[in-house]
Amino acid sequence: MLQARYFADYKSFEAAEYKHLREQLQEFHIGSLALNIHFDRSGLLRYSALETARVANQLQRDSKLPLLLAADFERGVAPRLTDAPDSPWPMAFGAIGDPNEVEHLGAVTAREARAIGVQWVLAPVADVNSNPSNPAINTRSFGEDPVQVSAMVQAFIRGAHEAHEEGVLVTAKHFPGHGESLVDSHHGVAVVGSDLAHLEKFEFPPFKAAIAAGVDSILLAHARVPALDPDADRVTTTSPKVVTGVLRGQFGFEGVILSDALEMQGITRLYAPQAGSPSPTARAAVDAVKAGCDVIMIPTDLDGAFHAIVEAVRSGEIPESRIDDSVRRILRMKTAVGLNGSRFVDERQAAALTSKPADMAFAQQVADEAVTLVRENRKLLPLWKPEPHPSTGVAGTGDAEKHRLVVVLLAEKFESTSGVALEKALRTRRPDAQVFYVNNRNADAEGTTVLTAVNDADEVVVGTFVGFSAARQVPANGRMVTSFGLRGPSGQLLVQLLALAAEKTVVVALGSPYLIENFPAIQNYICTYAMASTSEVSAVKALFGEMQNQARLPVTLPGIASRGFSLPWPAQKRVQESQGVGNPGVER
Repeated sequence: MLQARYFADYKSFEAAEYKHLREQLQEFHIGSLALNIHFDRSGLLRYSALETARVANQLQRDSKLPLLLAADFERGVAPRLTDAPDSPWPMAFGAIGDPNEVEHLGAVTAREARAIGVQWVLAPVADVNSNPSNPAINTRSFGEDPVQVSAMVQAFIRGAHEAHEEGVLVTAKHFPGHGESLVDSHHGVAVVGSDLAHLEKFEFPPFKAAIAAGVDSILLAHARVPALDPDADRVTTTSPKVVTGVLRGQFGFEGVILSDALEMQGITRLYAPQAGSPSPTARAAVDAVKAGCDVIMIPTDLDGAFHAIVEAVRSGEIPESRIDDSVRRILRMKTAVGLNGSRFVDERQAAALTSKPADMAFAQQVADEAVTLVRENRKLLPLWKPEPHPSTGVAGTGDAEKHRLVVVLLAEKFESTSGVALEKALRTRRPDAQVFYVNNRNADAEGTTVLTAVNDADEVVVGTFVGFSAARQVPANGRMVTSFGLRGPSGQLLVQLLALAAEKTVVVALGSPYLIENFPAIQNYICTYAMASTSEVSAVKALFGEMQNQARLPVTLPGIASRGFSLPWPAQKRVQESQGVGNPGVER
């Protein structure tokens, strides 16, 4: 019933970190492990498929009983692996609106997960992102329409179950719905303050749909839900009324219920340290089991959680039958994915199975289809592009001096790969473009140079890298308001840039589409819904008029555009000055 974390880049299987994990497996009878990732100063570090498969096999050798290995593959394996299809986030699929493509994503995810030894996918996200200020879900959700989200959730489950001869286990999360909260449960106690009618209309339908589709497990939100349990000291994870009463009783769910990570402050803040008593994590683990949880995810104090649960059973606080029920469900999941037969994977096939060209092409296709034009002033798009030379096929500079292009890539903090695919795709079309990378560290120093270049430019592109956790409540003029991303010097530079050159600037939201809420002066706005390399390439195609897709906003941008909105892409290339047309405006 206890789940710990593992990594895939141990220096060796005799390294101290791995030996410690092996000891935990054996001492605490660990039943499942979740694949985690590392971060350094350059951002996210990914693993190779081969090393991930090798670690999975070694863990299975070192465990007396077969392990369930899990991972957060919400958009496929890309967040964990190198050289894998870089699919955009679920909201991009919501913009396309085709469940068949989500089903295909589920199938690809299942095949790739099994290739690296992962049998349990902690996806799909079933949250409805009905609150733009939500700091935890955002682009992880398929959108704000519960009917569409339900269809997408069912499609992912269907694809994942049917893709592999033994399938893959899937998880709907975060019950009863995290899309309405204003707090990220990683950092604080979230509250879903909706009344029961709102829960039944918005939050519940995707989970009911998931159950109807045969979802294997449901992951709980560390969130207070007063409409279901008014006890202020209980979040869903520790509430018998929600877990046993609603999820088991009312919804009839018979699969595995797992907590979110017990290391998260959304639950630990409810348990103050007490002298002479088990640790806060240990007490939370006991309460989660009493509430009806089958799997306790990543308790900080693994030793304390193990012994606290055992002692609770010995003292009669937890009936032994409660443990037996959970173990039976876990064993059924292990059997469902063939762990009673073989627990190992073919390491030699891992790389090939996670980097198929067809899967790479599908990821790019989805990114292309998802790009959405939300604002256009009819003066800029598509950007000027020189015609290729008839003999070489390579674009020349042509009249580039009349169409000076400046590209400003903005982030609070860049990851090592941010902008790389975008700049590469851009250079094939406009090798003369001037490109700046600006974050909060260098915005003050680079600001004057950037603004000078923007002032002299004829066309300006601003690519904004804003993740799904960007929305935060911040103080302003004596009250709390929502910042949707690009706080600090990078955001201040964008304000200055728009004041100087909004008419000739197009802003591309690489990630959260809600960014425009803080920058209403934007006149040209394109949404991609993901900071993925594929989305960067798609953005460049859109900028130069190389696509005519049908994507629509899957969420409302308050005061900007409603769900389902999009503008048609400019149908013709701009007529160039060199052809006798005056200023470089738009001609159609």
